[in-house]
Amino acid sequence: FGQPRGFGEAEGGARTGYNTMVYSEPEVQRIGRVAFDIAMKRGKKLVSVEKSNVLEVSQLWKEVMTGMGQEYPDVELEHMYVDNCAMQLVRNPRQFDIIVTGNIFGDILSDEASMLTGSIGMLPSASISEDGPGVYEPVHGSAPDIAGQDLANPLAMVLSAAMMCRYGLDLPEVATTIEACVDRALDKGYRTGDIMQEGCQQVGCKQMGDILLSLLDE
Repeated sequence: FGQPRGFGEAEGGARTGYNTMVYSEPEVQRIGRVAFDIAMKRGKKLVSVEKSNVLEVSQLWKEVMTGMGQEYPDVELEHMYVDNCAMQLVRNPRQFDIIVTGNIFGDILSDEASMLTGSIGMLPSASISEDGPGVYEPVHGSAPDIAGQDLANPLAMVLSAAMMCRYGLDLPEVATTIEACVDRALDKGYRTGDIMQEGCQQVGCKQMGDILLSLLDE
């Protein structure tokens, strides 16, 4: 979080609280570089989300992202206000492939987007740096309340491994194979309890893993 931040007192003695949103040009470039590089490995479509009609920090963000877009002519760059993005995620999520935004906006939008899949047990994640290894893990926690009960959905972890292959190890073919196995398992109607639907077959964590392994062998 930027500085200054804290609590104060307004005229008349009313308490105030304040925070500062700060991004430097090098910070935006660092974040943008990662986003553009990932977009090049996916659908070559990137949406930069900000609030440049109100916030000066967002005006800098938009200016820097626009400049970086000239370095990536193959990537379709779109700018979108954060409030509109929140609405568009609900209205038509398929229009998005990669969204790049600041920490506060991203924290809100990622939670909203997480429910589009029906369960956080389906969501992989990656913390990717400019250089060096990334961290690939499900967005959910360790779920100690169901530990040892064979109830967890393993697909987020499996898909996190696919992300590691695609973005960390530069093995896109392996990533595609893993993702295809997950798709096929779901197409065949296998579901863990968190995503169970009428007409599907409920399986546990271990059985879902065994199903994926069998699909790999096909």
